[in-house]
Amino acid sequence: MTDKITVAGVRVDTRHWIGGERVASATTFPDTSPIDGGPIGEIARGGPAEAEAAVAAARAAFPAWAATSRAERARILHAIADGVEKRIDDLAIVETTDNGALLRSHRRGVMPRVAHNFRFFADWLLKLDHEDFETRGHTNHVSWDPAGPSVLITPWNAPLMLATWKVAPALAAGNTVVLKPAEWSPLTASLLADIAAEAGLPAGVFNVVQGYGAEIGDALTSHPDVRRISFTGSVPTAKHIAASAAANLTPLSLELGGKSPLLVFADADLDLAVDLAVEQYDNAGQVCLAATRILVEETVAEEFTRRFTEKAAGLIQGDPRDEATDIGPNIHPRQLEKIDGFVRRAVAAGARAVIGGHPAEGQYYAPTLLTGVGQDSEVVQEEVFGPVLTLQTFADEDEAVRLANGTRFGLAATLATGDPARAERVTARLVAGTVWVNCFFVRDLQAPFGGSRLSGVGREGGDWSFDFYCDLKNTVTAPTGWTNHG
Repeated sequence: MTDKITVAGVRVDTRHWIGGERVASATTFPDTSPIDGGPIGEIARGGPAEAEAAVAAARAAFPAWAATSRAERARILHAIADGVEKRIDDLAIVETTDNGALLRSHRRGVMPRVAHNFRFFADWLLKLDHEDFETRGHTNHVSWDPAGPSVLITPWNAPLMLATWKVAPALAAGNTVVLKPAEWSPLTASLLADIAAEAGLPAGVFNVVQGYGAEIGDALTSHPDVRRISFTGSVPTAKHIAASAAANLTPLSLELGGKSPLLVFADADLDLAVDLAVEQYDNAGQVCLAATRILVEETVAEEFTRRFTEKAAGLIQGDPRDEATDIGPNIHPRQLEKIDGFVRRAVAAGARAVIGGHPAEGQYYAPTLLTGVGQDSEVVQEEVFGPVLTLQTFADEDEAVRLANGTRFGLAATLATGDPARAERVTARLVAGTVWVNCFFVRDLQAPFGGSRLSGVGREGGDWSFDFYCDLKNTVTAPTGWTNHG
């Protein structure tokens, strides 16, 4: 195994980052590019030993980092953001090669957002406060105490952005971190370790361990020295992590995807509604927030479908490194097989593919819209995580809300209407952590983010992130009883 590989001209270390040093493993796992299925390199494959070493490093580094002033923590986080901004092109091309998302999106939106994640939580830390309040003359003072080593387990669909949604607030809070990236897209986590070290983050405060699922994950999530676990991924894996963490009552934050609806009412701007619907093919449909269930008022359904198919026909599917490409590949052959299985079973059960309905060449799946699907059908109830949308119709608001809420999930919902009163009525009835009205994917880090039902546990963002990554303490002081006034 070579310690470093070259990815599109960028050198990437394939070893773990533990305690401020690169650490190899006895075995490796292959990393391949979804663009052409070709090999990228062999990645250090960690297990219980590497998990133990990473937690030990985080535990050893915690007291000093927790005692570091807010101002100094914020300064280092801003330095990390500076490092990200200097390497946006490197990060963008490595992540595109590794997970197949659009290069132009990485350069213009995703990697700048990574830097913003660090800057936001650095700045929020400095203004984090709560006004003292009195109880029968006693003063109450609320403080946020760093909780301890935190294990962060992140997905493959937006590897660095989703990782830094967790890493930045955890570090800002004064916690030390063990990051376990997804095995299908591990490379930018390694680059982030380099950037953090160059920014002056002390050894052991940030650690990266790579490996397959439970092989390393169980040792991390069951470790008695881990004080917080944040996970983004599937419901079955979340249940496994929760069971693993239960013995130590380790607090969890879980963001588990969804089956979000887009409700289109007859009074909506149909061109806007169509744009919102077609936008759900972003990142080849590999977006947890995607409104994959299109619900359209029956009086405009035919016209909506006509405009949708015309708009979708203009999408360009191909190499994500090409500036003109709109839809890249799906991450892995197993994911492609899963997507196609959903579609084939739906069609066999009576659904009709208005567009798509089949794989394209390589690891690409044609953008698909299915009609004739029942509310209880598998493709409506289960997360496909690919470029597959379903279209159902409704007669009135009550039916729209019933269909929208009619799954086990509740991550997000999108609403297209020209009536503000209707928007207020409907959003009040929707079960979702985030509701967008006449827009999509507007995400402010000061807002709470998370899901309801099987879409997750907890909220992160702004104060909510610090509430999770800290132990909140309330100090109550009596007005009298002081013996030393000097």
